[in-house]
Amino acid sequence: MTDPHQRTDAPPHRPAPGGIAARARAAGGAPYLHGLNPEQREAVETLDGPVLVLAGAGTGKTRVLTTRIAHILSLGRARPSEVLAVTFTNKAAREMKGRVGQMVGQIVEGMPWLGTFHSIGARILRHHAELVGLRPDFTILDTDDQIRLIKQLIEADNIDEKRWPARVFAAMLDGWKNRGLTPAQAPAGEAASFANGRGLNLYKAYQERLKVLNAADFGDLLLENIRLFREHPEVLRGYQARFKFILVDEYQDTNVAQYLWLRLLAQRSAPARSLTGPEVSSPPQPLTDVGTPDVSTKNICCVGDDDQSIYGWRGAEVDNILRFEHDFPGARIIRLERNYRSTGHILAAAAHLIAHNEGRLGKTLHTEDEDGEKVTVTSAWDSEEEARAVGEDIEQLQRQGHSLNEIAILVRASFQMREFEDRFVTLGLPYRVIGGPRFYERAEIRDALAYLRLVHQPADDLAFERIVNVPKRGLGDATVKLLHDRARAAGVPLLEAARAVAGTEELKPKPRAALRDVVASFDRWRGQRDSVEHNKLAEIVLDESGYTDMWQKERSADAAGRLENLKELVRSMEEFENLQGFLEHVALVMDADGGADADAVSIMTLHSAKGLEFDTVFLPGWEEGLLPHQRSLDDQGRAGLEEERRLAHVGLTRARRRAKISFVANRRIHGSWSSSLPSRFIDELPEANVEVTESQGGFGGFSAYGNYGSRFDTMETFGSSYRTPGWQRAQRRGRREFEDESQDVDYGEPSSPFATPRYEEGDDAEASALRARRIAEASAPPAWSNRSARTHVAPATIEGELVAKSTGTVSPYLVGDRVFHLKFGNGNVTHVEGNKLIIQFDKAGEKRILDRFVERV
Repeated sequence: MTDPHQRTDAPPHRPAPGGIAARARAAGGAPYLHGLNPEQREAVETLDGPVLVLAGAGTGKTRVLTTRIAHILSLGRARPSEVLAVTFTNKAAREMKGRVGQMVGQIVEGMPWLGTFHSIGARILRHHAELVGLRPDFTILDTDDQIRLIKQLIEADNIDEKRWPARVFAAMLDGWKNRGLTPAQAPAGEAASFANGRGLNLYKAYQERLKVLNAADFGDLLLENIRLFREHPEVLRGYQARFKFILVDEYQDTNVAQYLWLRLLAQRSAPARSLTGPEVSSPPQPLTDVGTPDVSTKNICCVGDDDQSIYGWRGAEVDNILRFEHDFPGARIIRLERNYRSTGHILAAAAHLIAHNEGRLGKTLHTEDEDGEKVTVTSAWDSEEEARAVGEDIEQLQRQGHSLNEIAILVRASFQMREFEDRFVTLGLPYRVIGGPRFYERAEIRDALAYLRLVHQPADDLAFERIVNVPKRGLGDATVKLLHDRARAAGVPLLEAARAVAGTEELKPKPRAALRDVVASFDRWRGQRDSVEHNKLAEIVLDESGYTDMWQKERSADAAGRLENLKELVRSMEEFENLQGFLEHVALVMDADGGADADAVSIMTLHSAKGLEFDTVFLPGWEEGLLPHQRSLDDQGRAGLEEERRLAHVGLTRARRRAKISFVANRRIHGSWSSSLPSRFIDELPEANVEVTESQGGFGGFSAYGNYGSRFDTMETFGSSYRTPGWQRAQRRGRREFEDESQDVDYGEPSSPFATPRYEEGDDAEASALRARRIAEASAPPAWSNRSARTHVAPATIEGELVAKSTGTVSPYLVGDRVFHLKFGNGNVTHVEGNKLIIQFDKAGEKRILDRFVERV
């Protein structure tokens, strides 16, 4: 007979799924389930087994994920400490925790395993640090510490750090660790590409040094977790038993290391022997538990969108989400396709575009909202005209009461931002750059500007301090302190102090020679100011200083973008008469800051825009070589093309009400015009959902008639009073160019841009005169021209203002006359002033036109 007082360990009790207690509990109602659509509710309530939620843009994936956690806790299917929920950013983790807390209350505070991959990996590693050769109080190195350690190892191995930079090797290390590769697994071929084959030895020495320092870098937080689980299966079994449910956000952005980590934890039980995991070079195999009766996986739910996988350049593997059913046999796939963000035309355009990708699981977004405005596609002559058109559209929206905070400009490359920033300063439009500094605040631009400031003003000590050792010249803090002391004592600028110190024995020979070279270089560059154009001088300074070469040797992921920014900086200088005018302009741009809380247009790259949404989105630069980016096509072929198409899809789906695509016919690179082709993605848009519009910013590329249209056909206003740096130069140059018969060209149209430039509200003579010069340099007479290309047309500008503004000429047209315009068609004259007409066109609305651009009907 059993003793009734004898203590026995009773198993923990939970209500049986579908049982009386569970059904009674559910009958009490779950308010957090209210408002979910059928697909969302299915994703929340399907708790058992592996589940993949394919959540398209704007379909409420965050709500599904947080509601699912709340549902698990409310039903008592797991304690808070038995739920593993991982995402990519601390911000996303905080948002997830806050939303769950709103639904289930303070119980969410008992969820220690809700966080990012790396924060959870660090937590596990501290519990078992000794098993991987560390102590629990190990240090997590930041990037600077990592670079410093690599430099020490490179120096110890007698490797030339200038030829084999530490940052390059740091990028290689990051790539290996993102793929879950230890020193024993790193491909020999890849490692051989660094320091003449010494890459693997450096990797081993680096990892050994980390153990001596009791430190781990960011990549180790998962790599050491994987090693821990493989070498100590009893530890893995403990975590497998702990986590009853696993939830993963943004699964399409996981890299190989994150994938391997999740696969190990997602097994219901671990094998008795050490887990080895798949070879990275071969496709991952389904999770099986050899020798174990229970081979099923536990309750893992991954939420993601294969159409938004855009981070392949930093290790993300879209194949992770594409292989989900293979990795987790019997997985349930739930598609969230009802979009709550965008209008019908925008969704249809985005869906039609992404359907051209082959590597996708497939879904079609739809909405119950109205169709709204069609996606617009606009061409412009060059990037300046593109920025003008966008600026005018934004001003028009602003006049209609549109909040600037709900407007975004999404660019493919950061160098595109410069044109828009300059234009917005000219117009007085407040803006902010998201995901990075503004163009003139970027480190490489500030360095270049410091060189130019010092060439212009030798007494600029702040500029001298910034670049005296950039690139590295062996002139450290001790040298700068010595120069400061000498400068203060003599009352001279630092550059003059450097000249004096370089002629003494106060410094060692190497830094003394470097300082002498710096002084001689600035003397030489200042001597060239009067004989060399300022933009060409900037190229000389950046090249001879070694600054351009420094970034060319830098093989980090952002080096190419920095070089593009430097090229854009030099190109932008062409618009100014001299270096002084350019530097003054930059000072105005840098001073234009409305504060973080101001109503302002957002400018960012497409990569930075993921997860955001705006009422109106401008998508400039849809050209071959830019979107899709040529580097992606060259490096990854079809895979790169499909990721670029996903990037375009992400851009379109950021828009709630309006999506406006534009491209330019010409881009200027290194001072030379280069013709651009519209992106192939434009032809992949559905005609039924797209409207082709004419540029309102000027010379718009191809007109509706298949010919080159002219930006000077219309007259919105008749003059400008805006003044920017370079204004006087622009007026002088405009007068010279338009009064010189050799500069007057007529292509057979009365609207020749070289005869009568159009000045709109907010325009300036500098931009218009410069544009005429650019078009003259870059364009050939259109195919429809049947007149001499040298026919003279009398100039119509005086001091940058239209002659029509003050002329006493009487127009032959009267109010009520019916007239025809080549671009705008038929219309009626409603007002006459001199030779200026206001015409109400049948289709184009009211326009202001010079009378010589129209004819009677």
